[in-house]
Amino acid sequence: MNVLQVNVREGLRKACALAVIVALPLLAACTTASLDMRDLGVTGSVAPSQPFRMSRIEGTRPHHYPVHGIDVSKYQGSIDWAAVRQSGTAFAYLKATEGGDMLDDRFEEHWNGAKAAGVPRGAYHFFYWCRPGIEQARWFIENVPRDAYALPPVLDVEWTPFSPTCTRRPERAEMVREMSAFMDALEQHYGVRPIIYAPIDIHRDRLVGTFPEHQFWLRGVRDHPDVNYEDREFRFWQYTESGTVDGVRGPVDRNAFSGSARDWERWLEAHRPHLRTARR
Repeated sequence: MNVLQVNVREGLRKACALAVIVALPLLAACTTASLDMRDLGVTGSVAPSQPFRMSRIEGTRPHHYPVHGIDVSKYQGSIDWAAVRQSGTAFAYLKATEGGDMLDDRFEEHWNGAKAAGVPRGAYHFFYWCRPGIEQARWFIENVPRDAYALPPVLDVEWTPFSPTCTRRPERAEMVREMSAFMDALEQHYGVRPIIYAPIDIHRDRLVGTFPEHQFWLRGVRDHPDVNYEDREFRFWQYTESGTVDGVRGPVDRNAFSGSARDWERWLEAHRPHLRTARR
């Protein structure tokens, strides 16, 4: 690569990074990709038919991304959601259920508190490899309200080597079957396709090439997801487990949305099927 090429690339990189920082329309000039609403997990007759262009952030560090959120469970204790919102947190994912009979002790408190403070929030389920996916779906549906303003539900899939009751690592075909049963049931009930959360090891071991029509939330606390995830784009990136946010005591997971601030607003709109139905 000659000096002129290096200077041009560096200039473009800095321009895109500046656009991210100040959230200007210039961000749209960075590399983009056209996404059909089906690629965003929007299904049914009310789905908009036209794609929109999702910005692709050129930087590989969390601060290159303008839209950030958190994910929490009972371990964060009571949260001052008004302070969370004032700190600039754009979204929150809350642990709701695990397996077929466990409910997070603070789910209802967090669910109601985030909504009251105006923080967009969604619920996630921690999958249990020793129980059928459909049973786990019924448990999630029983405990997580259908809310027009909620974010798409998330299926959290991880290996559990320290579990006292289930350390199974099913083969790929079984995993895909049980995950699909869970997600299909949720999609039918909530009207939007669930997102899959996966850390590096389980994705590498079983999930490469699977679920091409689902959005993924990827964990990468040392590197950008592009470094460790083969053939997988991400919608959310969990980049630290020891973040700090006003309103939350102690460390908290922090996450970045993959696009611009404008993309985030359009993504929210696309993933609220009940609101779209009401406007028809």
